[in-house]
Amino acid sequence: MAQLWGGRFTKETDELVYKFNASINFDKVMINEDVEGSIAHATMLARTGIISKAEGEAIIEGLKSILNDVNEGKLEITEEYEDIHSFMEANLIKRIGDTGKKLHTGRSRNDQVALDFRLYTKKNVLLIKEDIVRLLRTILHIAEDNTVTYMPGFTHLQKAQPVTLAHHMLAYFEMFKRDVSRLDDIVKRMNYSPLGAGALAGTTYPLDRDFVAKELGFDGPTLNSMDSVSDRDYLIEFLSALSTIMMHLSRLSEEMIIWNSNEYGFIEIDDSFSTGSSIMPQKKNPDICELVRGKTGRVYGALMSILTTMKGLPLAYNKDMQEDKEVSFDAFKTVHDCLVMYDGMLSTTKFNKDTMALSAVKGFTNATDAADYLVKKGMPFRDAHKVIGELVVFCISKNIAIDDLKIDELKKFSELFDEDVYEEISLKTCVEKRLTAGGCSETSVLKTIEAEKKFLNQF
Repeated sequence: MAQLWGGRFTKETDELVYKFNASINFDKVMINEDVEGSIAHATMLARTGIISKAEGEAIIEGLKSILNDVNEGKLEITEEYEDIHSFMEANLIKRIGDTGKKLHTGRSRNDQVALDFRLYTKKNVLLIKEDIVRLLRTILHIAEDNTVTYMPGFTHLQKAQPVTLAHHMLAYFEMFKRDVSRLDDIVKRMNYSPLGAGALAGTTYPLDRDFVAKELGFDGPTLNSMDSVSDRDYLIEFLSALSTIMMHLSRLSEEMIIWNSNEYGFIEIDDSFSTGSSIMPQKKNPDICELVRGKTGRVYGALMSILTTMKGLPLAYNKDMQEDKEVSFDAFKTVHDCLVMYDGMLSTTKFNKDTMALSAVKGFTNATDAADYLVKKGMPFRDAHKVIGELVVFCISKNIAIDDLKIDELKKFSELFDEDVYEEISLKTCVEKRLTAGGCSETSVLKTIEAEKKFLNQF
């Protein structure tokens, strides 16, 4: 058992206790961050004269060689070590001797792990941001291709008013665009280095924390050593943002599942992103959408786990905080995988435009416009609402659309109807009349698309 402590103890740690306490099986994913932080720390120690320049160079070369050997499969990270920090230090000492023991000067595992996890989380924030931007480009491409693809818009899962597929997809663009903004905010708040905080009270060594922070790409050092080692706000914020991202993906998944059903037939998910049935040969299942919808709860669980872990912890560091990693690592990977999978699926999905348009017509989505038509002819809106309601009931009984009625049939409901009504209640007119900013008309949608392009051009 390779541990960084032991002088205080007169007995070996029980093997079961050791394994229960160890984190090597999951924190080994932070080896790059651990080396990065250690190199910056060693550079600073040599720069300030706390260790010699030669010692600093030996430590840095030793760290790089260990990382290189791990990456090439020449050195295995095993359960012999308590955590990634003890693995690195023990192997460093094996390679360069007692000089390796000087690396930990002015540093505690508390601020070391705080740094590693912050660097690792920041890397994943930026990775998820890239994933979302890629998905946004796919969504925008679909919107550009479908500014006159008419479909029913829904409220309460009931067909309500006609919109376009472009307008519908741009709603998701707005959701994911807000997610990008949230991720940017998280980086701004978390971008401070905790290294140099020590165990909780700082250190007596003349560390140059500003130098280390700059070396590691931070805006500066944290300003309170106790908060530095006990802060997980940035993680909670990120898991909250990931939960919101998954909620957005889950909403889109629900719609894709509905649209993919035989009853709707709005879309056909590509074979490469579908699965079949072991018994029913006709089946083509939207499993990716269903898995994304299911994995949303998994990410929510990670957020609730960390919130619950942190809610009763006194300052400063407590071992409870080791529970922050496994669920978080899983959440990071889950959201990344879902975004990558979704981009591939969405970019290959076929949209059945004629089916969508027919559904809008058969769903009486032009009923509001028919009522507005009568209002323009002089009828009070409440009366027009009643007339069109009765007209819809009649059409349902005949299994026809409003557009299918002859003018003399329409006049039985109101003499105000004239031949111009057919143009007024066509899908094209219903959509194109909605010219307000953010509306579903092609004119409005094209303006939105241009604005969204400018947003994406910054990446």
